[in-house]
Amino acid sequence: MAEEKKRIAIMQPGYLPWLGFFELMYNCDLFVFLDDVQYTKRDWRNRNRIRTHNGWQWLTVPAFNRNKREQLLKNVQINNQINWQKQHFNALRINYRKSKFFDSFSLELESIYFKSWDNLLELNIELILYLAKMFSIETPYIFSSSLNIKNTKSERILEICKLLNANELYDSKAASNFLDLSLFEKEKITVKFQDYRHPVYEQVYKPFIAYLSAIDLLFNCGAESLKIILGE
Repeated sequence: MAEEKKRIAIMQPGYLPWLGFFELMYNCDLFVFLDDVQYTKRDWRNRNRIRTHNGWQWLTVPAFNRNKREQLLKNVQINNQINWQKQHFNALRINYRKSKFFDSFSLELESIYFKSWDNLLELNIELILYLAKMFSIETPYIFSSSLNIKNTKSERILEICKLLNANELYDSKAASNFLDLSLFEKEKITVKFQDYRHPVYEQVYKPFIAYLSAIDLLFNCGAESLKIILGE
């Protein structure tokens, strides 16, 4: 009898992630938020891009990181001395108010933005789960920090797979640059790297710009978003 396949994906939670993040999340049996790794500055953990009438712009959540070179992602605190919540939601409203579905989602999203946020991870997770819900993605998830793993790099990913009884890892294309595939081969764990081809869809402004936050797709395409993410 063939062994039942259990595919997991393991990703650091970023701020308003791109479409490929949600394709990974949809196409696995269990999604692992990698939250106990070193926080990297000027990365996707605290920023992403949205469409504007003249191109695109960054939305960046200000975070405290001075003298904390080894701090873990799960411990990063937001710098609320900067009024980032108002700035970000105003940017979304100004640039997407003419999109087809902004009014359908703006009220709930506004309520998320104007909660009291101190921890970056908690903000990112709530936004990710909101987007996943709007995309009808129901994949169960856990946090890597709950597994108490001490290894690093490839060994860490391998141990997560083993603890969760996974026999297939679905990972981003970027992971192919650092994963030691021989370790997974020894444990008979298949590694499949994502080959995501970014879809083209109707945006509120032209020409089309790819690799933005998935919030761009939601505001422009609403209920059709998941089909677009999956290339259907």
